[in-house]
Amino acid sequence: MAEQWDLVIRNGSIVDGSGAPAFIGDVAISGDRIAQVGTVVGSGREEIDATDMLVTPGFVDIHTHYDGQLVWADRLTPSAYHGVTTVLAGNCGVGFAPCRAEDRDRLIKLMEGVEDIPGIVLAEGLTWEWESYPEYLDAIDRPHDINFATYLPHSAVRVYVMGERAAAGETATPADLAKMADITRDAMRAGALGFSSSRTLFHKSTTGDQIPTLDAGELELLTVAQAMQSEGDGILQVATDYKTYSDVPGEFAMLRRVVETTDRLLALPLTQGQSRPDTWREILGLVGEANADGVKITAQILPRGIGMMYGLPLTMHPFTLCPSYQAIRHLPARDQADIMRDPDMKARILAEIPNDPTMPLLAFVREFGNMFELTDPIDYEPTADRSIAARAAAAGVEPEDLAYDLLLDHPDGPALFLLFANYANGSLDPSLEQLRHPNVVPGLGDGGAHYGVICDASYSTFMLSHWSRDRSRGDKLSVPQAIHAMTQATAHMAGLLDRGLLAPGYKADINIIDHGQVRLRTPTVVFDLPAGGRRLMQQADGFVATIVNGQVAYRDGKPTDRLAGRLVRGRQPAPTPELIAEAA
Repeated sequence: MAEQWDLVIRNGSIVDGSGAPAFIGDVAISGDRIAQVGTVVGSGREEIDATDMLVTPGFVDIHTHYDGQLVWADRLTPSAYHGVTTVLAGNCGVGFAPCRAEDRDRLIKLMEGVEDIPGIVLAEGLTWEWESYPEYLDAIDRPHDINFATYLPHSAVRVYVMGERAAAGETATPADLAKMADITRDAMRAGALGFSSSRTLFHKSTTGDQIPTLDAGELELLTVAQAMQSEGDGILQVATDYKTYSDVPGEFAMLRRVVETTDRLLALPLTQGQSRPDTWREILGLVGEANADGVKITAQILPRGIGMMYGLPLTMHPFTLCPSYQAIRHLPARDQADIMRDPDMKARILAEIPNDPTMPLLAFVREFGNMFELTDPIDYEPTADRSIAARAAAAGVEPEDLAYDLLLDHPDGPALFLLFANYANGSLDPSLEQLRHPNVVPGLGDGGAHYGVICDASYSTFMLSHWSRDRSRGDKLSVPQAIHAMTQATAHMAGLLDRGLLAPGYKADINIIDHGQVRLRTPTVVFDLPAGGRRLMQQADGFVATIVNGQVAYRDGKPTDRLAGRLVRGRQPAPTPELIAEAA
């Protein structure tokens, strides 16, 4: 029989991304598009037997920070290890374009502080072959392992237009606003998916300065939203802490006015804080009311506790701020451990008062009630009796003493992890409630950022293993629900209507998954960044193949030599009848 298709996937359990029940069938691919779904007649140049496997759309991760990694690498790991075939970078208003030469160090310090990407990694890895945002897109417009799109970042725009006045938090002048509008229009024409900003005190540079966009006024946000509107497209993504949660109604109303006036979609990160465990319900109630009124607002959530990894080779741990430890922290981790095993050194460190933190995340390093030993496999929904505080009390020791010993037991990698958000009540029930809300999509994995403290880009594997299979402490999601949340729902939120569904004419971004074997591996530390920089890496089992634009990019968790991922410039329409006919 003549070969008719480039690739045929046979006899899989097709979960098409729509939320509909699975069915047994085939998928034929022609070029970078799906040609047929169901019973495929004719053979393919390549065929994959997916019997007893799930066949799903590739996952769309809407909240990453691969802005730098896109420059120095052609693989967007760890996201690619977890079935992700399209990522959206440039979130939270931080990025590297537009940027004048004299502002490069400022943007590096900001990214280092906000997203824990070491300055030396950025200084060596960024090529700076751009000044404008369109030039930045041109610089990253080359093959990668998976697809990628970006936002225009507000901090970069503000510094470019206002210089020192931006860092000082001054109000933009009419001339400043006009320049910001011009930059935004140019970015939208070049292919930005929207404009991102931050209004949270949590975001600071390594020098302790607040993010330049913290106090940007309503008129400034309205100006850039109107610029996007004039181009007929664009999402407004805003990270906010609602003035440290002192004015949730007022801050939300301001953002709602901006997007209601300009008919933009507002993408709004949402977490459950430890100190305000029910505020998310108030915010989500406002999101629901807005959508009922026709105002488009979508909340982004991480579908598990946000976990910071602690270890000697990593950015932080409970003793990071102790003076005696700081004197040895420049040494290799195993050398640190050898010194710390000395009883006198241990006694000295345990007796010391930690220095004041400069990075906001460092304020959490001794929250032992929500801190747990890292096990293999990791339990992302642990019970309270397993916390460091509870185990120390049961053993009759101080939690600092137990944490110290556990660090020395795991000198080469993460030893502890802290669930510092989304786990206020020791349960993931709030996350499930959020996932079931019609105006919520999963995200906030921060792939490409927090290299030495957070490894949450693996949340898609967690959705498959925990939420749709293993959870024992409450309700679960069905497999079609979990897949829909990570595919069609996220693709539609991002305006990428050409992917996220297994149907003729759609992008051939596909996962073949052995659902029974899906498992998150324990995070490890690797040193593969520019300047030998280290990062956390987490891989997964159970992904038989990940297909990007019709090419098999990963087999059994290992990369192939095919770099089929491409820059996605702007909103992508759903397949037309003509395109569907052409693919078939």
